[in-house]
Amino acid sequence: MTQRHRDTEKNAKNLLCSFSLCLCVSVSLFFLATACRQDMHDQPKYIALRPSSFFNDGRSARPPVDGAIARGHLNDDAALHTGKAADGKPLDTFPFPVTKEVIERGRARFNIYCTPCHDRTGNGEGMIVRRGYRKPPSYHIDRLRQVPNGYIYDVIANGFGAMPDHAAQIQPHDRWAIVAYVRALQLSQNATVNDVPADARAQLNGATER
Repeated sequence: MTQRHRDTEKNAKNLLCSFSLCLCVSVSLFFLATACRQDMHDQPKYIALRPSSFFNDGRSARPPVDGAIARGHLNDDAALHTGKAADGKPLDTFPFPVTKEVIERGRARFNIYCTPCHDRTGNGEGMIVRRGYRKPPSYHIDRLRQVPNGYIYDVIANGFGAMPDHAAQIQPHDRWAIVAYVRALQLSQNATVNDVPADARAQLNGATER
């Protein structure tokens, strides 16, 4: 092999190495540039309450169109969702029939959300009360036995005094179920023999004799 051939081969190898190096650098720079893009971080959106020059009123947050209703929030039954009649006074009835299943549902919800303060009998001696929280009144005092059903519903939904509202935790049907169970608790502590059905009084007499 002549010197000329050796020089040509050497130059070809050098050229190939240079091309490979340039290619590697270019690929590295490409991936580095794409990795530094902030498209996911700097999204073209408005943050809450940020102004906008696009709208005449300068607000980026737009009001809902007339008649818009949030899905699942068509509260067209005022009695069910507020506990109040058309005149604004608390209901003294229930917006749906009270069955054994409703009371059982109320008992389950009551034991979850209400017993920490009111205890399971409704006397207001719940665990957090024993540890220093303000004691609620007993359900069995005359005042609370005489309040309308809608009053109890409203207290569950909106709170009263030291009691916070439970609107987010307890849905309207479950609030009414709790009201029904509270009425059952009150009756259990203030009932008379005359409140027991005639065909069941014999069972009471038998229990007394035993």
